[in-house]
Amino acid sequence: MFCTACGNQLEEQAMFCTKCGTRLSNSPQPMAVAQQPMAPAPLPVTFAPQPQAQPQYQAQPQYVRPVGQLKTSRGLLKYILLSIITFGIYPLVFFCGISNDINVIASRYDGKKTMNYALLVFVISWLTLGIGPIVWMHKVSGRIGSESRRRGIITSFGSGDYWLWNVLGALFVIGPMNYIHRVASTMNILAANYNING
Repeated sequence: MFCTACGNQLEEQAMFCTKCGTRLSNSPQPMAVAQQPMAPAPLPVTFAPQPQAQPQYQAQPQYVRPVGQLKTSRGLLKYILLSIITFGIYPLVFFCGISNDINVIASRYDGKKTMNYALLVFVISWLTLGIGPIVWMHKVSGRIGSESRRRGIITSFGSGDYWLWNVLGALFVIGPMNYIHRVASTMNILAANYNING
């Protein structure tokens, strides 16, 4: 008997070649344990993700509809008529409304707070010898213009309008009236935008 792999002479009952170790084909096969049915290989255990508890409140969008609605009815004619009827008190109410509304609309975005106009007139104006209201008008006009642009409202309104129309325009009667018209109309647009988008 010879090895089929290397040709080495072997004994008749040899199961492996003594030279190369090849298993011989005529050697008796070991008893197959595979005669018993094999159990299927266990599948990998996976855990289905548990459904997460739904939050009680859904996430809010970037703009949240406001609870209260801001006034959008400011206008030059209303300003003039109410100023006459109230003997000059309405301008105080008008600019108090402007300061409150711009704080509601813009404070969470620009981190600023405009002083209430009544406090400015009755306290700060006397302490600053009349300079306080000028600075206040400059700042609030700039803030209204900045918030309008941030919201994508096309407007040219800004602090320059105060100096151009209310200060230099005071040489002509129409100048301050044009400023009131511009600040009222810009605030109406801003308030309308806020009433819809927050």
